[in-house]
Amino acid sequence: MPQILSKKSETFSIRSSAEAKQQFFRWAQSFDPVCYLDSNEYGKQHENGIEGLLAVGQQKEICISSTVTNPFEQLRQFQQKTKDWIFGFLTYDLKNSIEKLSSNNEDHLDFPDLHFFQPIYLIKFFPNKLEITSSAETPVAIWKSILETKKEKTDSTQLNINQLQSRISRADYLQTIEKIKYHLHVGDIYEMNFCQEFFIKNITFPPATLFEKLNQISKAPFSAFYRRKDQYLLCASPERFLKKEGQQLTSQPIKGTIKKGKTTAENNRLIESLKRSRKDRSEHVMIVDLVRNDLSRTCIPGSVKVSELYGSYQFPQVNHLISTITGTLRPELDGIDAIKNAFPMGSMTGAPKIRSMQLIEQYEHSKRGLYSGAVGYFTPEEDFDFNVVIRSMLYNESKKYLSFQVGGAIVNDSVPEKEYEECLLKAAGILKALGA
Repeated sequence: MPQILSKKSETFSIRSSAEAKQQFFRWAQSFDPVCYLDSNEYGKQHENGIEGLLAVGQQKEICISSTVTNPFEQLRQFQQKTKDWIFGFLTYDLKNSIEKLSSNNEDHLDFPDLHFFQPIYLIKFFPNKLEITSSAETPVAIWKSILETKKEKTDSTQLNINQLQSRISRADYLQTIEKIKYHLHVGDIYEMNFCQEFFIKNITFPPATLFEKLNQISKAPFSAFYRRKDQYLLCASPERFLKKEGQQLTSQPIKGTIKKGKTTAENNRLIESLKRSRKDRSEHVMIVDLVRNDLSRTCIPGSVKVSELYGSYQFPQVNHLISTITGTLRPELDGIDAIKNAFPMGSMTGAPKIRSMQLIEQYEHSKRGLYSGAVGYFTPEEDFDFNVVIRSMLYNESKKYLSFQVGGAIVNDSVPEKEYEECLLKAAGILKALGA
């Protein structure tokens, strides 16, 4: 580990943000941990117009398992002690520390429930410049070493897609949707997000190379690569969970999906069809109401607003309906309170939230872990930005186990066969990256 010295920052001009991101990302692979966040030039996704963030190495860390009580309070103490940029993840199963819930389904990945670290090196990428902050070597020395590093040939390892298995068969999936619809029919729930796992056993590959491939194919605004020891996240998420800037909170849930058209005219027709869909509008507005309720728990009364409803957004494989909900954080509360009161995100649970999570545990066959959790960062000013971990692969290198999960919202109008097709549509970027 490099010797920790006083922090130094330098700014350097660059010709291409994309090229610089690639060079620094590959340089970072010799370190542990690594968190790389890429907005793929979707606009201002990070603070101050930053197009990407790369956090490398650790000065301090917090790693929490399910046996630890009050993990959010421990995260708060870690944040207040470091008073610096910290990067990390929150797994879906932190729900058990918020409500009287449990996670007993199969888990082959063994991610901790929560991990955050204070990086030794922080690189911020802008359109025509980058900033290196280092607590070890000088930024100039790092910059020179990057420039002098020869570009390595991309590993062309081909994964055997024929090894891909599903944790639940198609027939069982269709039957489960009917069982969930019974709960909807009797008024037990109004909507539930049901997910299924696909996996490959005994597989070895370079995770960084596969992430670069996935990121090129999917080009999502909240893409993330995360390494902690032998565990990796390769994420191409289009969804923001929660952002704090000053006292302003912003959440942007996704509900409503349709395939991408082959031509502009066809795609416009598909978007209009999605926006008119009674089923998609119904599931969307229920989650918007749930997010409004979650934000109201920490925001000044009357400040929670829906600034955009049923917004249509295009991505490489799909079109989505996305809404934007904002609110003003109450002065006596902090960002950790806001995250805890909104977690897990409503788009990945259902309504009512607690009952939906109980049924998720009952009907799903795999522990979610980091899938449908969140990855992001806190700034020294205690602002933050976190995504929703979807469209993602999780890999345990020691166990040689690769996994991804996909799902969707089940409502009264859901047709089981179409829900299964939607799962495969959402997995299209991952499957293409795997060589399908």
